[in-house]
Amino acid sequence: MPNAKLLLVEDDPSLSELLEFRFENEGYDVRVTPDGDEALLLASEDIPDLIILDWMIEGTSGIEVCRRLRRSMETAHVPIIMLTAREAEDDRIRGLETGADDYLTKPFSPRELLARVAAVMRRIRPALAGEAITVGSIRLDPVSHKAERNGRALHLGPTEYRLLKFFLESPGRVFSRNQLLDGVWGTGSDIELRTVDVHIRRLRKAIEIEGAEDPIRTIRSAGYALESV
Repeated sequence: MPNAKLLLVEDDPSLSELLEFRFENEGYDVRVTPDGDEALLLASEDIPDLIILDWMIEGTSGIEVCRRLRRSMETAHVPIIMLTAREAEDDRIRGLETGADDYLTKPFSPRELLARVAAVMRRIRPALAGEAITVGSIRLDPVSHKAERNGRALHLGPTEYRLLKFFLESPGRVFSRNQLLDGVWGTGSDIELRTVDVHIRRLRKAIEIEGAEDPIRTIRSAGYALESV
């Protein structure tokens, strides 16, 4: 399996050099930039498997870089871990709401960051390698384009299949309707937000098993998440 590609966006030279060294020692292919505009270019030219993104960087701010990455169909699924000196709860919430998967406040231990990245990579590696993804009772094989629950084949339309795969790649994560729209239908789509709800209902029906818990959780005023059940 090829090494995971990591994009590090950090404008502190000493920290950047340290993290680059540590991640390369762990087997990652690391590209580094201190600039938000260059980060967007690098991410579009060669889509990374994971992005470590500082909030305060040169050029376009980290929070805006995160926002734009989430709006692009090519990078909407790429996990993002944000680094920041900001400790206020509102700032942490803002970062997560913008689309960051995790958040680490400076100063931090490089070992902790390595552990968090490793945890994310363990989760997404099956999808990257084309291997079957299993979350709870649901299993999806991206090679054969088939899915099953408790060993029973699921009959999914093309959109429901993409929606299920999107959820399975980030189990437990809450996605807003806009994030689902961008990630499943693509940015620039003319699809209305309520269409997301329609396909969620169809997916629920397709994966329903009598006596089993519904794995799709609705979070009021926030969106949807798929849980391991």
